[in-house]
Amino acid sequence: MMPMKGIQSPDKVSSFFKSQWKVLTVVTVTGILYNFGLLVGPIFEGKLAQSLLDLYRGQSLFSDILVLAALYVLSTLVVQFARYLKRLYVRRFANNINRSMKHILYANLIHKSKVALDSENIGSLMTKAISDVDQCAEGMRKFTTEVFDTGIAFLCYAGLLVVCDWKLALASLLISCLSYLIAEKLKGIVEKTGRAFKESSGRLNSVVLDRVSNAGLYRIYGSEKAVDEICETNLSDYEKRAVKAEVLISAMPPLYKIISMLSVIAIVFFCGRNVANGVWTIATFTIFLSSYAKLSTKASKAAKLFNSVQKASVSWKRIKPFMRQPETDESLASVACKDLKVKDLGYKTENGTIIFEGLSFTAKPGSIIGITGPVASGKSTLGKVFLCERPYVGSAAFGGTELSSMKQHDLYSCIGYLGHDTELLSDSIEENILLGSDVALDDYLKAVCFDHEISQMPEGIQTRIGSGGVRLSGGQQQRVALARTLVHKKPVLVLDDPFSALDKTTEMAVFENLRAMCSDSIILLISHRLTLFPQMDNVIWMEDGKASLSDHESLMASNAAYKNLYEIQEGENK
Repeated sequence: MMPMKGIQSPDKVSSFFKSQWKVLTVVTVTGILYNFGLLVGPIFEGKLAQSLLDLYRGQSLFSDILVLAALYVLSTLVVQFARYLKRLYVRRFANNINRSMKHILYANLIHKSKVALDSENIGSLMTKAISDVDQCAEGMRKFTTEVFDTGIAFLCYAGLLVVCDWKLALASLLISCLSYLIAEKLKGIVEKTGRAFKESSGRLNSVVLDRVSNAGLYRIYGSEKAVDEICETNLSDYEKRAVKAEVLISAMPPLYKIISMLSVIAIVFFCGRNVANGVWTIATFTIFLSSYAKLSTKASKAAKLFNSVQKASVSWKRIKPFMRQPETDESLASVACKDLKVKDLGYKTENGTIIFEGLSFTAKPGSIIGITGPVASGKSTLGKVFLCERPYVGSAAFGGTELSSMKQHDLYSCIGYLGHDTELLSDSIEENILLGSDVALDDYLKAVCFDHEISQMPEGIQTRIGSGGVRLSGGQQQRVALARTLVHKKPVLVLDDPFSALDKTTEMAVFENLRAMCSDSIILLISHRLTLFPQMDNVIWMEDGKASLSDHESLMASNAAYKNLYEIQEGENK
């Protein structure tokens, strides 16, 4: 993935503004034109009021009022068109920011290791990737909008008040500033309640996802009631925190407006006295009063903006750890197969529990090594060790280079992995296998014995398989995943139980095709079914924290547990 164009420091909000400087230039020009144009309203209103009074006194003609009205309408049209352009480009700015933030966040999620992703709360990740990014972009949009609609407009109206009477203008402005002070005092509360709301939202998303994903399992074991209670508890917590987070945003604007308008009574009194004493004309009175009313409205919006920005800042703090320049993606290099040498390989958990230890072997290109053992003996853990997603002790070297010392890109060029979870996409069979590659699929579909079944499907390889491959059987899912692994073949292939859902005949056929197609690769085949193990070059037996290499015949002669397991399975297959 290429670095985000124009965004040098994604962990700084200012970088996103800088990246959109062209759009913001248009926003600035149209915003200034619009907000300075707003002064036209009070000025024309004042002149129209004065003209009406002059008409009543017989000092002007009705045509004078018509001219003023026509000019007022024309200027309003120009100002509103500038407003339209400003809002259009502000929305474009927000959309671009939203896209860039999600692009960066998704790219960093993709580059996180599976272990790191598994440690994250999926509901919280979804909230960050969607809701928090949207909240940040919306906060930046509101800020950009209000810089002009509130900031510049406020200054324009304040300037007009000062021109009329600077003392009276200063007194009225002091009262309006109270709304800003209140908003600032509420800053900490808004941040705290907003953060708690986001965390609760993440927990609720996670619980709901689990409830939907495992609905069948809960139904089978009669656990629906208990799970529903957990959902209800999280929903209640979410509702309470949502109310607390929103009440300030929803309830405070009326208070801001009341405070901002407190001085209207005094202003009407002093303005009226100025008119009565001949200091002001009706036009000046109308201009001052209209300007102050509009200024008060802007003041209340500015105070509200404080809280909106604080809500966005909560979301920004949550996604900031993901806002860094993502790694540059490169095509995986084609690497020739070399010897895989393992010496005293082992794995311990963080609390010191030994999963396995003492494994040593050397595998050459073309070797197929079976890995088996009792349940929970560490077979899948051993497979993941070769991806270096789990730290290991001892040595595992490919072509003389320690796997743990390789860069991730180089490691993935050497090691291919197919887990017992097939991890299929909600897309077509073709896209699930190719993943963007451009190769012919016929040979690969034949290799996994899936070509005939696909030919019977109305849409063939374009058949969409649904989320997780739900529209396919377990055996079909495994063969799609295995075909994908073969298309993207690596020098070392770790296959975790790839045939568990296949019948014996299909299993044998696929295995023979696998051996022929991967004659230049090393295959580590993890399985609890031993049907194919007599054909393996070697077998790794794992039990009681120990892992050792032998061959099928030797294990049958020396390992009672292995022999018993093999004979039971052979008996079942007869």
